[in-house]
Amino acid sequence: MRFYPDHIPDWFSNLLPKYVWHGDRNKRTVYLTFDDGPTPMITDFVVEQLAIHDFKATFFLIGDRAQRFPAVKQKLIDAGHHLGNHTHHHLNAWKVDTKEYLDNIAFAKANTSSNLFRPPYGKITPTISKNLRANGYRIILWDVLSGDFDAKRSPYSCLQALKKHTKNGSVVVFHDSEKAFPILKVILPQYLEWLIENGYKSALF
Repeated sequence: MRFYPDHIPDWFSNLLPKYVWHGDRNKRTVYLTFDDGPTPMITDFVVEQLAIHDFKATFFLIGDRAQRFPAVKQKLIDAGHHLGNHTHHHLNAWKVDTKEYLDNIAFAKANTSSNLFRPPYGKITPTISKNLRANGYRIILWDVLSGDFDAKRSPYSCLQALKKHTKNGSVVVFHDSEKAFPILKVILPQYLEWLIENGYKSALF
């Protein structure tokens, strides 16, 4: 049994309107997002697939990795993708001191230059949320999770769930990480083809 949901229903996200869960439900667009990079070769693969299918995405970068792989980060910028902040060390907001967490975001901002923030694991606290929003951050969550990080799932299972739950305005999470790549490399090209076949265009925050 999986410990995470494939999608977040609107009735739930409507209870927490201070976060961005999805875009306009009346527009045939999707917000493709990639967490945990940049990762040499893997992020390159993602950029190549997005270019082939004419989609743009938002990449929520771990600051430490963006610092170590500046050429890969620059490739994202040059290709017209947007960057987001995913903390400097992929911290869990429920397990560290608030000041440490906020300082970690500040460190990451130096390497992402973005006011878009996605908390690792989707975990955040009211105090952190209030502080970030007061400082101009938009907190981006999601309504569709690809499951590419889950080695116990098959690519087929992940792809079928993506197709089932994607709808107008969906924010879809993938991971350009070594852990996710075995599934990502199979499902991303097929999912992008499916989006095209079903009339979806990409949107950016």
